[in-house]
Amino acid sequence: MTAPIEAEGLVRRFGDLVAVDGVDLEVQPAEVFGFLGPNGAGKSTTVRMLTTLLKPTAGRARVAGFDVVREAGRVRRAIGVALQDAAIDPLMTGTELLRLQAVLHGIPRRHADRRGAELLERVGLTAAADRRVGTYSGGMRRRLDLALSLVHEPEVLFLDEPTTGLDPMSRVALWEEVRALNQERGTTVLLTTQYLEEADQLAGRIAIIDYGRIVRQGEPRALKSEVGAPTLLLAVDEAHHAAAVAALAGFGEERPAGPGEVAIGLEGGAARVPDAVRALDAAGISVNHMELNQPSLDDVFAEATGRRLEGAEEPAGGGGTPAATGG
Repeated sequence: MTAPIEAEGLVRRFGDLVAVDGVDLEVQPAEVFGFLGPNGAGKSTTVRMLTTLLKPTAGRARVAGFDVVREAGRVRRAIGVALQDAAIDPLMTGTELLRLQAVLHGIPRRHADRRGAELLERVGLTAAADRRVGTYSGGMRRRLDLALSLVHEPEVLFLDEPTTGLDPMSRVALWEEVRALNQERGTTVLLTTQYLEEADQLAGRIAIIDYGRIVRQGEPRALKSEVGAPTLLLAVDEAHHAAAVAALAGFGEERPAGPGEVAIGLEGGAARVPDAVRALDAAGISVNHMELNQPSLDDVFAEATGRRLEGAEEPAGGGGTPAATGG
Protein backbone atom coordinates (compact mmCIF):
# COMPACT_ATOMS: atom_id res chain seq x y z
CA MET A 1 0.00 0.00 0.00
CA THR A 2 1.32 3.46 -0.92
CA ALA A 3 2.30 5.63 2.03
CA PRO A 4 -0.20 8.53 2.38
CA ILE A 5 2.65 10.99 2.94
CA GLU A 6 6.09 10.68 1.38
CA ALA A 7 8.81 13.32 1.20
CA GLU A 8 12.34 12.96 -0.08
CA GLY A 9 15.01 15.63 0.18
CA LEU A 10 12.42 18.37 0.68
CA VAL A 11 13.96 21.86 0.68
CA ARG A 12 12.45 25.32 0.95
CA ARG A 13 14.46 28.51 0.73
CA PHE A 14 13.33 32.10 1.20
CA GLY A 15 16.15 34.02 -0.45
CA ASP A 16 19.28 33.15 1.53
CA LEU A 17 17.26 31.65 4.37
CA VAL A 18 16.98 27.85 4.35
CA ALA A 19 13.73 27.08 6.17
CA VAL A 20 13.58 23.36 5.37
CA ASP A 21 16.81 21.57 4.58
CA GLY A 22 16.46 18.09 3.09
CA VAL A 23 13.51 16.61 4.99
CA ASP A 24 12.68 12.92 4.44
CA LEU A 25 9.35 11.60 5.76
CA GLU A 26 7.19 8.54 5.27
CA VAL A 27 3.86 8.34 7.10
CA GLN A 28 2.00 5.03 7.02
CA PRO A 29 -1.76 4.50 6.43
CA ALA A 30 -3.98 5.14 9.48
CA GLU A 31 -1.03 6.49 11.46
CA VAL A 32 -0.90 9.53 13.71
CA PHE A 33 2.53 10.97 13.01
CA GLY A 34 3.89 13.71 15.25
CA PHE A 35 6.12 16.44 13.81
CA LEU A 36 7.81 17.99 16.80
CA GLY A 37 10.07 21.00 17.19
CA PRO A 38 10.41 24.55 18.53
CA ASN A 39 8.99 27.64 16.88
CA GLY A 40 10.93 28.47 13.72
CA ALA A 41 12.20 24.91 13.23
CA GLY A 42 10.50 24.40 9.86
CA LYS A 43 7.40 22.44 10.88
CA SER A 44 4.80 24.74 9.38
CA THR A 45 6.87 25.38 6.26
CA THR A 46 7.06 21.63 5.66
CA VAL A 47 3.30 21.28 6.13
CA ARG A 48 2.64 24.11 3.68
CA MET A 49 4.67 22.29 1.05
CA LEU A 50 2.89 18.99 1.71
CA THR A 51 -0.50 20.72 1.44
CA THR A 52 0.45 22.54 -1.82
CA LEU A 53 0.44 26.01 -0.25
CA LEU A 54 4.16 26.40 -0.96
CA LYS A 55 6.21 24.91 -3.78
CA PRO A 56 9.39 23.10 -2.71
CA THR A 57 12.67 24.66 -3.77
CA ALA A 58 14.06 21.14 -4.20
CA GLY A 59 13.11 17.55 -3.47
CA ARG A 60 9.83 15.76 -4.05
CA ALA A 61 6.72 14.84 -2.08
CA ARG A 62 3.59 12.78 -2.64
CA VAL A 63 0.43 12.99 -0.56
CA ALA A 64 -2.45 10.51 -0.97
CA GLY A 65 -0.49 9.10 -3.90
CA PHE A 66 -0.25 12.42 -5.80
CA ASP A 67 2.70 14.67 -6.49
CA VAL A 68 2.32 17.92 -4.54
CA VAL A 69 3.55 20.03 -7.46
CA ARG A 70 2.34 18.28 -10.63
CA GLU A 71 -0.94 17.03 -9.13
CA ALA A 72 -1.68 19.76 -6.61
CA GLY A 73 -5.41 19.82 -7.34
CA ARG A 74 -5.79 16.10 -6.65
CA VAL A 75 -3.82 16.46 -3.44
CA ARG A 76 -6.15 19.22 -2.23
CA ARG A 77 -9.24 17.10 -2.87
CA ALA A 78 -7.79 14.23 -0.84
CA ILE A 79 -6.64 16.11 2.26
CA GLY A 80 -8.06 18.07 5.17
CA VAL A 81 -6.04 20.93 6.62
CA ALA A 82 -6.37 22.82 9.90
CA LEU A 83 -3.66 25.47 10.05
CA GLN A 84 -2.70 27.43 13.16
CA ASP A 85 -3.41 30.74 11.40
CA ALA A 86 -6.64 29.72 9.65
CA ALA A 87 -8.96 32.63 8.87
CA ILE A 88 -12.58 32.04 9.90
CA ASP A 89 -15.22 34.66 9.11
CA PRO A 90 -16.42 35.89 12.55
CA LEU A 91 -19.78 37.09 11.15
CA MET A 92 -20.86 33.64 9.94
CA THR A 93 -22.30 30.90 12.13
CA GLY A 94 -20.78 27.47 12.54
CA THR A 95 -23.55 25.95 10.43
CA GLU A 96 -23.05 28.51 7.65
CA LEU A 97 -19.31 27.93 7.50
CA LEU A 98 -19.73 24.17 7.28
CA ARG A 99 -22.33 24.60 4.54
CA LEU A 100 -19.97 26.88 2.61
CA GLN A 101 -17.12 24.40 2.97
CA ALA A 102 -19.37 21.67 1.61
CA VAL A 103 -20.29 23.81 -1.42
CA LEU A 104 -16.59 24.38 -2.13
CA HIS A 105 -16.09 20.62 -2.20
CA GLY A 106 -19.11 20.06 -4.44
CA ILE A 107 -21.17 18.22 -1.84
CA PRO A 108 -24.95 18.38 -2.53
CA ARG A 109 -27.01 20.49 -0.08
CA ARG A 110 -29.01 17.57 1.32
CA HIS A 111 -25.80 15.72 2.18
CA ALA A 112 -24.02 18.87 3.33
CA ASP A 113 -26.60 19.71 6.01
CA ARG A 114 -26.53 16.21 7.42
CA ARG A 115 -22.72 16.10 7.36
CA GLY A 116 -22.50 19.52 9.01
CA ALA A 117 -24.83 18.48 11.83
CA GLU A 118 -22.83 15.28 12.38
CA LEU A 119 -19.55 17.16 12.57
CA LEU A 120 -20.88 19.83 14.92
CA GLU A 121 -22.08 17.10 17.24
CA ARG A 122 -18.75 15.32 16.96
CA VAL A 123 -16.74 18.36 18.05
CA GLY A 124 -19.25 19.40 20.72
CA LEU A 125 -20.56 22.54 19.03
CA THR A 126 -24.21 21.63 18.39
CA ALA A 127 -25.47 24.16 20.97
CA ALA A 128 -23.38 26.90 19.33
CA ALA A 129 -24.21 25.94 15.72
CA ASP A 130 -26.27 29.09 15.02
CA ARG A 131 -24.07 31.53 16.90
CA ARG A 132 -21.69 33.82 15.06
CA VAL A 133 -18.14 32.51 15.21
CA GLY A 134 -16.98 35.86 16.56
CA THR A 135 -18.61 34.86 19.87
CA TYR A 136 -16.71 31.54 20.06
CA SER A 137 -13.86 30.96 22.50
CA GLY A 138 -10.43 29.99 21.20
CA GLY A 139 -11.08 26.32 21.92
CA MET A 140 -14.43 26.41 20.12
CA ARG A 141 -12.80 27.98 17.05
CA ARG A 142 -10.13 25.29 16.91
CA ARG A 143 -12.77 22.58 17.15
CA LEU A 144 -14.79 24.25 14.40
CA ASP A 145 -11.64 24.44 12.28
CA LEU A 146 -11.20 20.70 12.79
CA ALA A 147 -14.81 20.09 11.71
CA LEU A 148 -14.31 22.23 8.59
CA SER A 149 -11.27 20.18 7.61
CA LEU A 150 -13.34 16.97 7.82
CA VAL A 151 -16.36 17.97 5.70
CA HIS A 152 -15.26 16.00 2.64
CA GLU A 153 -14.00 12.98 4.64
CA PRO A 154 -10.34 13.39 3.71
CA GLU A 155 -7.93 10.51 3.40
CA VAL A 156 -5.14 12.49 5.06
CA LEU A 157 -5.52 15.16 7.75
CA PHE A 158 -2.91 17.83 8.51
CA LEU A 159 -3.16 19.53 11.89
CA ASP A 160 -0.68 22.36 12.32
CA GLU A 161 -0.24 23.13 16.03
CA PRO A 162 -3.98 22.64 16.65
CA THR A 163 -3.90 23.33 20.40
CA THR A 164 -1.63 26.37 20.52
CA GLY A 165 -3.11 28.91 22.93
CA LEU A 166 -5.82 26.60 24.26
CA ASP A 167 -6.54 26.00 27.94
CA PRO A 168 -5.77 22.50 29.28
CA MET A 169 -9.39 21.27 29.13
CA SER A 170 -9.84 22.41 25.52
CA ARG A 171 -6.54 20.81 24.60
CA VAL A 172 -7.55 17.44 26.05
CA ALA A 173 -10.95 17.64 24.30
CA LEU A 174 -9.28 18.18 20.95
CA TRP A 175 -6.86 15.32 21.62
CA GLU A 176 -9.85 13.04 22.17
CA GLU A 177 -11.37 14.09 18.86
CA VAL A 178 -8.17 13.42 16.95
CA ARG A 179 -7.72 10.05 18.63
CA ALA A 180 -11.30 9.01 17.90
CA LEU A 181 -11.06 10.16 14.30
CA ASN A 182 -7.96 8.08 13.74
CA GLN A 183 -9.20 4.97 15.52
CA GLU A 184 -12.77 4.94 14.19
CA ARG A 185 -12.21 6.04 10.58
CA GLY A 186 -8.57 5.11 10.02
CA THR A 187 -7.71 8.65 8.96
CA THR A 188 -3.99 9.30 8.55
CA VAL A 189 -2.97 12.33 10.62
CA LEU A 190 0.17 14.45 10.49
CA LEU A 191 0.26 16.57 13.63
CA THR A 192 2.78 19.37 14.09
CA THR A 193 3.31 20.52 17.64
CA GLN A 194 5.79 22.11 20.02
CA TYR A 195 4.14 20.40 23.00
CA LEU A 196 5.99 17.31 24.22
CA GLU A 197 2.94 15.86 25.98
CA GLU A 198 0.81 16.26 22.86
CA ALA A 199 3.24 14.25 20.74
CA ASP A 200 3.54 11.60 23.48
CA GLN A 201 -0.24 11.31 23.87
CA LEU A 202 -1.25 11.09 20.22
CA ALA A 203 1.56 9.97 17.97
CA GLY A 204 2.62 6.41 17.22
CA ARG A 205 5.78 7.76 15.62
CA ILE A 206 7.41 11.17 15.65
CA ALA A 207 10.05 13.16 13.83
CA ILE A 208 11.92 15.93 15.63
CA ILE A 209 12.94 18.85 13.43
CA ASP A 210 15.44 21.54 14.36
CA TYR A 211 16.73 24.31 12.11
CA GLY A 212 15.06 22.73 9.11
CA ARG A 213 16.54 19.24 9.54
CA ILE A 214 15.17 16.01 11.01
CA VAL A 215 17.37 15.19 14.00
CA ARG A 216 15.51 12.14 15.34
CA GLN A 217 12.71 9.91 14.06
CA GLY A 218 10.93 6.84 15.45
CA GLU A 219 8.51 5.63 18.13
CA PRO A 220 8.48 7.89 21.22
CA ARG A 221 9.14 4.99 23.59
CA ALA A 222 12.11 3.75 21.57
CA LEU A 223 13.59 7.23 21.21
CA LYS A 224 13.33 7.82 24.96
CA SER A 225 14.89 4.46 25.76
CA GLU A 226 17.93 5.41 23.65
CA VAL A 227 18.61 8.36 25.96
CA GLY A 228 19.46 5.93 28.76
CA ALA A 229 19.75 7.09 32.36
CA PRO A 230 17.12 9.31 33.99
CA THR A 231 17.90 13.00 34.42
CA LEU A 232 18.74 14.38 37.85
CA LEU A 233 17.71 18.03 37.65
CA LEU A 234 18.82 20.57 40.24
CA ALA A 235 17.98 24.21 40.74
CA VAL A 236 20.93 26.01 42.34
CA ASP A 237 22.10 29.58 42.81
CA GLU A 238 24.24 30.81 39.93
CA ALA A 239 27.23 31.17 42.28
CA HIS A 240 27.10 27.40 43.01
CA HIS A 241 26.51 26.23 39.43
CA ALA A 242 30.09 25.27 38.56
CA ALA A 243 30.65 23.63 41.95
CA ALA A 244 27.46 21.57 41.57
CA VAL A 245 28.57 20.35 38.14
CA ALA A 246 31.95 19.37 39.58
CA ALA A 247 30.41 17.59 42.58
CA LEU A 248 28.20 15.48 40.33
CA ALA A 249 30.81 14.80 37.64
CA GLY A 250 31.27 11.20 38.73
CA PHE A 251 27.56 10.36 38.65
CA GLY A 252 26.95 10.68 34.91
CA GLU A 253 27.27 12.95 31.92
CA GLU A 254 26.09 16.54 32.14
CA ARG A 255 22.99 17.26 30.05
CA PRO A 256 21.61 20.53 28.67
CA ALA A 257 19.63 22.49 31.24
CA GLY A 258 17.89 25.82 31.63
CA PRO A 259 19.23 28.90 33.43
CA GLY A 260 19.96 28.24 37.09
CA GLU A 261 19.75 24.47 36.59
CA VAL A 262 22.15 21.56 36.49
CA ALA A 263 21.17 18.32 34.75
CA ILE A 264 23.00 15.00 34.99
CA GLY A 265 22.24 11.67 33.35
CA LEU A 266 22.23 9.78 36.65
CA GLU A 267 23.78 6.35 36.07
CA GLY A 268 22.11 3.83 38.35
CA GLY A 269 18.91 5.84 38.58
CA ALA A 270 17.03 6.46 41.84
CA ALA A 271 19.40 4.27 43.88
CA ARG A 272 22.17 6.85 43.36
CA VAL A 273 20.16 9.89 44.48
CA PRO A 274 21.25 9.64 48.17
CA ASP A 275 24.90 9.46 47.09
CA ALA A 276 24.44 12.53 44.89
CA VAL A 277 22.81 14.43 47.76
CA ARG A 278 25.73 13.55 50.05
CA ALA A 279 28.22 14.72 47.41
CA LEU A 280 26.44 18.04 47.09
CA ASP A 281 26.26 18.44 50.86
CA ALA A 282 29.97 17.66 51.22
CA ALA A 283 30.73 20.39 48.67
CA GLY A 284 28.63 22.87 50.67
CA ILE A 285 26.14 23.40 47.88
CA SER A 286 22.62 24.55 48.73
CA VAL A 287 20.03 23.04 46.39
CA ASN A 288 16.78 24.94 45.87
CA HIS A 289 15.00 22.09 44.10
CA MET A 290 15.80 18.55 43.00
CA GLU A 291 13.90 16.05 40.87
CA LEU A 292 14.64 12.82 39.03
CA ASN A 293 12.93 12.52 35.66
CA GLN A 294 12.63 9.49 33.43
CA PRO A 295 13.82 10.11 29.85
CA SER A 296 11.41 12.36 27.96
CA LEU A 297 11.08 13.66 24.42
CA ASP A 298 12.77 16.83 25.66
CA ASP A 299 15.75 14.67 26.64
CA VAL A 300 15.71 13.14 23.16
CA PHE A 301 15.77 16.62 21.64
CA ALA A 302 18.51 17.74 24.03
CA GLU A 303 20.64 14.69 23.26
CA ALA A 304 20.26 15.34 19.53
CA THR A 305 20.81 19.10 19.53
CA GLY A 306 22.58 20.06 22.75
CA ARG A 307 19.72 22.25 23.96
CA ARG A 308 16.29 21.93 25.50
CA LEU A 309 13.19 22.05 23.33
CA GLU A 310 11.15 24.29 25.60
CA GLY A 311 12.30 27.90 25.84
CA ALA A 312 15.53 27.43 23.89
CA GLU A 313 16.41 30.05 21.32
CA GLU A 314 19.99 29.41 20.24
CA PRO A 315 21.73 26.10 19.54
CA ALA A 316 24.74 25.10 21.60
CA GLY A 317 27.82 26.58 20.01
CA GLY A 318 25.74 28.75 17.68
CA GLY A 319 25.59 26.12 14.94
CA GLY A 320 22.76 25.48 12.51
CA THR A 321 20.89 27.51 9.97
CA PRO A 322 17.86 29.41 11.28
CA ALA A 323 14.55 28.33 9.84
CA ALA A 324 11.65 30.52 8.82
CA THR A 325 9.86 32.25 11.69
CA GLY A 326 6.61 30.64 12.73
CA GLY A 327 7.49 26.96 12.59
